[in-house]
Amino acid sequence: MFKILQRSPKSAARTGILETAHGEVRTPVFMPVGTQATVKSLTPRQICGTGAQIILSNTYHLDIRPGSEAVARLGGLHSFMNWNRPILTDSGGFQAFSLSKLRKITEDGIHFASHIDGKKLFISPESCMQIQRNLGSDICMVLDECIPYPCKRRACEKSVDRTLRWAERCKAEYLRLGLPESGRLAFAIVQGGCYDDIRKRCAEELSAMDFPGYAIGGVSVGEPEPEMLQQVEVSAKNLPAQKPRYVMGLGTPPQILKMIALGADMFDCVMPTRLARHACAFTIDGEINLKNARFSDDPSPIDPSIDSYASEFSRAYIRHLVKANEMLACTLLSIHNIRFFQILTESARAHIAAGDFESWSAEWIARYQAGSKSEK
Repeated sequence: MFKILQRSPKSAARTGILETAHGEVRTPVFMPVGTQATVKSLTPRQICGTGAQIILSNTYHLDIRPGSEAVARLGGLHSFMNWNRPILTDSGGFQAFSLSKLRKITEDGIHFASHIDGKKLFISPESCMQIQRNLGSDICMVLDECIPYPCKRRACEKSVDRTLRWAERCKAEYLRLGLPESGRLAFAIVQGGCYDDIRKRCAEELSAMDFPGYAIGGVSVGEPEPEMLQQVEVSAKNLPAQKPRYVMGLGTPPQILKMIALGADMFDCVMPTRLARHACAFTIDGEINLKNARFSDDPSPIDPSIDSYASEFSRAYIRHLVKANEMLACTLLSIHNIRFFQILTESARAHIAAGDFESWSAEWIARYQAGSKSEK
């Protein structure tokens, strides 16, 4: 299911292969976010062209519209969106955090008022697995409670206890539905806020439940970066060494490299496409904003080191598209940004295999941060 190929002798970085019902995923890996069965502004063929091996969609959003049963009738999410590679689906637990004014959490599950029309929706640990079964997810995430920052210790403990009980219920339903027999995987999610001992306990108790994989959740929810990295490290250290580790919902390119060194294998983030919609592009020398007038006569590609379709166009042309409010600007910038993140993780895999990941990573981060500071 998950085979570790190489380990760095100087850090916890490793490369591996995760087997899913729709193919292998080589790790470390970055997953573009396709919340509503689409990565914004891109076709599935364009996403494939970036080198993306796997994408992420969202249980909560797809169950509201068009409904998981409708997706099932249409052949599952892969057929529905014409994507034949692996798909991971988030459980809806993060939406309970981000849509806090529209939900109520009880022991039974999460009661939502739809953000679209106010219609009532309920997700329990059991229905969370059933929805993801309907979607045909390759990797199903358990239902968890995402903890805000800051969070008082007692509230954190109470929330983690519920997350652990929900994980047990998800595991039981996952088995009852026969998902392992069809090659579907389920990942549990470590919570614990910024309390090392609670994170450790959560990771250990989830490990004892023997899930196919594990995620680290509740990070990058407002805490300073050093605290975020600390919680990733604590969580990763207390998860099974032979299981994949997925850090949910982040991060910047330097953060991804730092988390790979801590033993993380999988990442997702809306940043590449979200920043593309604001005319921002990632380069080896930091982020640039193509609204800037200095690019109006620039004939060079966004970043000559990035081999994407977007590299066939000049900065000046893409800036023109941005200023003219043409949709193509978002498409080209999204292609470029996602390819940038794919090359980042591809390079990380290569340097782990070569044994020089730490020195390469340190140099890469230093150059990127120096360029970002200069751009600002």
